[in-house]
Amino acid sequence: SIAILLYLVQKFKTPDHWYPSDLQKRARVDEYLSWQHVNIRAKGSKLFLTKVMLPLITGQPLPPEKLEFLTEDLNIALKQFEEKFLQDKPFITGSEISLADLVALVELMQPVCAGYDLFEERPKLREWRRRVEEAVGKELFQEAHKDIMNVKNL
Repeated sequence: SIAILLYLVQKFKTPDHWYPSDLQKRARVDEYLSWQHVNIRAKGSKLFLTKVMLPLITGQPLPPEKLEFLTEDLNIALKQFEEKFLQDKPFITGSEISLADLVALVELMQPVCAGYDLFEERPKLREWRRRVEEAVGKELFQEAHKDIMNVKNL
């Protein structure tokens, strides 16, 4: 949860870039963390649950028209994310990674794990993902997503 992440960042005095002491940068992190709940998280999770988990539970495939609707809904949020939060910056708050970037990429991995490569036709988003993965360490990032990347093999 976001509350737990904020608690950990403050309790363990993590490097300032994760949750900046600069009020404008911190406000940008907080803005994204608030926005993502009903946008990236809601729409990405819905696509993942409907495309992967529901068929696993029911044994029934997802109707193509439902997948199209869910994908388009997510695409709207992705466009907003690129235009409002990324703009032309390397990371959401500017030149350094923050908690907002980490939360954003983790949420975006759910649709990827469901087989929707949302980075494929979005070069800005793809480059941002590369920078976030490099900042946290590619091996650590892959290890953290190992199980969810294999969920379709259940």
